[in-house]
Amino acid sequence: MSGHLPVMLAEVLDNLAPRAGGAYVDGTFGGGGYARAILGRAACTLHAFDRDPDAIARGQALLAESAGRLTLIERRFGEMREALAERGVTTVDGVVLDLGVSSFQLDQAERGFSFRFDGPLDMRMEKAGPSAADLVNTLPEAELADILWQLGEERHSRRIARTLVAARREAPIETTGRLRSLIHAVMPRDPSGIDSATRSFQALRLKVNDELGEVERGLEAAASLLAPGGRLVVVAFHSLEDRIVKRFMQQAAGRGPGASRHDPSALLGGGQKPRFRLVANNALRPGAAELAANPRARSARLRTLEKLETA
Repeated sequence: MSGHLPVMLAEVLDNLAPRAGGAYVDGTFGGGGYARAILGRAACTLHAFDRDPDAIARGQALLAESAGRLTLIERRFGEMREALAERGVTTVDGVVLDLGVSSFQLDQAERGFSFRFDGPLDMRMEKAGPSAADLVNTLPEAELADILWQLGEERHSRRIARTLVAARREAPIETTGRLRSLIHAVMPRDPSGIDSATRSFQALRLKVNDELGEVERGLEAAASLLAPGGRLVVVAFHSLEDRIVKRFMQQAAGRGPGASRHDPSALLGGGQKPRFRLVANNALRPGAAELAANPRARSARLRTLEKLETA
């Protein structure tokens, strides 16, 4: 099995519904699976974003094949509005976001995203800024515990933070292998079979890359760019991300229970009729055949928001 299968590809294409002459955004280019399929589905143009320079480098082959229909942009998807404006693009017909870490990043030991390999404790998608090692070796114990609890939902966050602070006094924690070993030493075995280091690694990755903040910025930017009839399609794998997506889309469609941290009132036209609709009330899940072929898809949730023609 390939480790780089685009998740829920058929469902993404059906919901995005690319058409000839349309302009679309792939906010998370990754391995180019969605981008290739979108360009193959319709004679459209596609602006593909990725903050990871390795992903942009991988995309050069598809860029050469695209006959000018693909643009690769090395920026965060939360900056898509500004980046497209610089290129004279103010509206698009659809945006797709595949949230979280890519299989390419997970499979490269030197990137430090996964504890499956021993490598430098890095986790930086952009290869710039503070790394996971910087956080683990410099943050106060209480702040480190808060990160593990809030972003990893790790019930033993204080115990782990206390262990890491004690260990770094002996020697800096610089590798994924050492971090995993330190966590294993103080954590009970999870009866579910999930590695006891999973939540801590996830929390550090989310913090290093400000992934939840990026999701919020990306949703707002994408919704503001949509032309009438345009769709925003989001695939989320983590409950914290999916919660943000669900809340944003419900509020944009006039179904929200109240104001969010990022108040979408501007999307609602100053409190008037909603300018968006939910394409489906509930998230779509991958089918049995896909789950059998690609276990990574098991936690995927797909949600779609459409800008109304009358907006």
